[in-house]
Amino acid sequence: MLITVLAAWLIGSQRPTRRMTGFVYFSVSNVLWVIWGVYADAYALIVLQICLFLMNLRRFKKNFKV
Repeated sequence: MLITVLAAWLIGSQRPTRRMTGFVYFSVSNVLWVIWGVYADAYALIVLQICLFLMNLRRFKKNFKV
């Protein structure tokens, strides 16, 4: 959870490198939440994290469009 909070803080930065770091941290947190979801048999959590990752990936791609 701390990684997710740190990622959210970094995403809000004005600096592109911090935003990139935030995206990486969000991706890591998604993987960690999926691992927890598998351990806890929380399939809705797994689906949620996959959806959130795809939405973050979409925003990441739009962030670099010229």
